[in-house]
Amino acid sequence: MDLDEILACTEGLWAELKGERLFITGGTGFVGCWLLESLVWANDALDLGVNTVVLTRRPDVFRQRMAHVACHPGIRLHQGDVRTFEFPTGTFSCVIHAASDFVSHRTSGEGRALFEAAVDGTRRTLSFVQQCGARKLLFVSSGAVYGDPPASMIDLSEDYAGGPDVASSSAAYGEAKRAEELLCILNGREHGFETKIARAFAFVGPYLRLDAPFAIGNFIRDRLDGGPIRVKGDGTPRRSYLYAADLAVWLWTILLRAPAERPYNVGSDEEVSIAGAARAVARADTPELAVVIERRTDLATTAMRYVPSVRRAQMELGLSRRVSLPEAIRRAVSWHQLDSVRAMGEG
Repeated sequence: MDLDEILACTEGLWAELKGERLFITGGTGFVGCWLLESLVWANDALDLGVNTVVLTRRPDVFRQRMAHVACHPGIRLHQGDVRTFEFPTGTFSCVIHAASDFVSHRTSGEGRALFEAAVDGTRRTLSFVQQCGARKLLFVSSGAVYGDPPASMIDLSEDYAGGPDVASSSAAYGEAKRAEELLCILNGREHGFETKIARAFAFVGPYLRLDAPFAIGNFIRDRLDGGPIRVKGDGTPRRSYLYAADLAVWLWTILLRAPAERPYNVGSDEEVSIAGAARAVARADTPELAVVIERRTDLATTAMRYVPSVRRAQMELGLSRRVSLPEAIRRAVSWHQLDSVRAMGEG
């Protein structure tokens, strides 16, 4: 169902890629999995003849995890680290740079290593873009480039000029993305390719890691474990979650239709508290589970918001959120339940 919906929303875009070669970094992460799933589906349905090279550090793991994609005749896995990979031969029309090691560095607290690895990986990718003659580069950035906005700000627009507090222990990721955006734009101007920028916020859906430090994934894990759903904080921060299939539609549209150098927020404007997201997961299947909020709310503080404005994407590219949050959570829970059953069978 998801892939058919993606194709229905993007069918008019794919002609540009017919017979072309693509190169994708980060193709085995959450974002990359959805790009590859939707690309393979469109490739077969529309007889596009697209060939895609996917950079991955562990091809064997990817083949085991997503054999139907990894073994597709239009997909070739290229082993390497994004900072040092050997360049594939030949020309490519588009490069998608979606590599990010955010989870491992966030859990380890190595801010300097995160920043340097991200920037070095982008420099290497940009060198490849120049060599392979690509016309377009999609850089998957992050809403973290805005830093922590004022509490009075309802949503974050692309025109907001704020940034991370460099003294904060969590600033490295956002500052790395800001630096990478700048490098991509400057290289595009110098070497004549179009740089497209997608600032990704928060998402939910199949392939979402449940062991990463992201609340909604942890709630789904609690659901699969039989509950209760545990909220580590007081549940008041405000977030929004875009469903993975919508994410794929937005990214392909930005790559193929967005003007160069103009960043677009990619996310949902359907705001919910962390506690509200936990309750939505608790109600996503039967029986409804209990929700445990581990900290009491401090009434003297204002809830933090991390919610994008998506008006630019709506007005300029015709993009919209099609899947509501309750439905997105229901689909995600159902997929992860089936995936757990498959994993047990393989074990």
